Amino acid sequence: MTFGESVAVEAPPRTTSERITRVITKAPIHIALAIVGLIWLLPTIGLLITSFRPASEILSTGWWEIFAGRLNFTLDNYQQVLGSQGMLNSFINSVIITVPATVLPVFFCALAAYGFAWVDFPFRDSLFLIVVGLLLVPIQMVLIPLVQLFSSMGVYGQFTGLWIAHTAFALPFGIFLLRNFFITLPRDLIEAAKIDGASTWNIFRTVVMPLSVPALASFAIFQFLWVWNDLLMALVFAPRPNGLPMTTQVQNLLGTFATEWHLLAAASFLIMVVPLIVFFSLQRYFVQGLLAGSVK
Repeated sequence: MTFGESVAVEAPPRTTSERITRVITKAPIHIALAIVGLIWLLPTIGLLITSFRPASEILSTGWWEIFAGRLNFTLDNYQQVLGSQGMLNSFINSVIITVPATVLPVFFCALAAYGFAWVDFPFRDSLFLIVVGLLLVPIQMVLIPLVQLFSSMGVYGQFTGLWIAHTAFALPFGIFLLRNFFITLPRDLIEAAKIDGASTWNIFRTVVMPLSVPALASFAIFQFLWVWNDLLMALVFAPRPNGLPMTTQVQNLLGTFATEWHLLAAASFLIMVVPLIVFFSLQRYFVQGLLAGSVK
């Protein structure tokens, strides 16, 4: 062994008693987390089971009766909702609204966050504080001015106006989140790219973006869930009558079929299934993105 060479010291293996002690010590935490998770999951499980049950059984028995062996499921609820109730067209509208209203904020917020993190310009910190301060502005305060502005631009009652509105309201939070992540990137890496002659755009595209996938994915999940579940903006800006998303369609079902629980359960679970798939598919990035900027 040469001078200065480090020696790896292996930790002694844990004994059986230590493992048992660790399990017993952490058991209350695990039990508490399991109970909280079960409480949060019960409504979703009940909604899923109810959406497959016939209307007659929903009115006479609870969904938990399936655990007693009463397994009488049907797909008629989903067929009726997707067919005669127009939920399929509303599902397509939700996709048309949500995808651009997620991609556009992620792109513009990443550009702005990179500027606030690594580009020197006058009043940079002051402008960043103003942008963060816009988080305090309620959406309801600017709906009427936006309606007037979009009407004068000719985009009111179109998908374009809805995309612009969602993008604008997403900018403060997105810039704040991504900027906190960008400033944790190694400065030496950015400086090396500048020395090699890379332009600001090339540094952003080839260095910053690939290293920021967790933060970008985290913000994309936030934005996707927000837009997909949005009702207020859709009621104000969405095209009528054929451009309304699923949230407004469920509201219409609630007003028309207030006691038709089988239809409401099927429609509600259709709204939930896509966000659930997106969240569980990207949950690894979501956890990493939540910690963006916590350490440097």
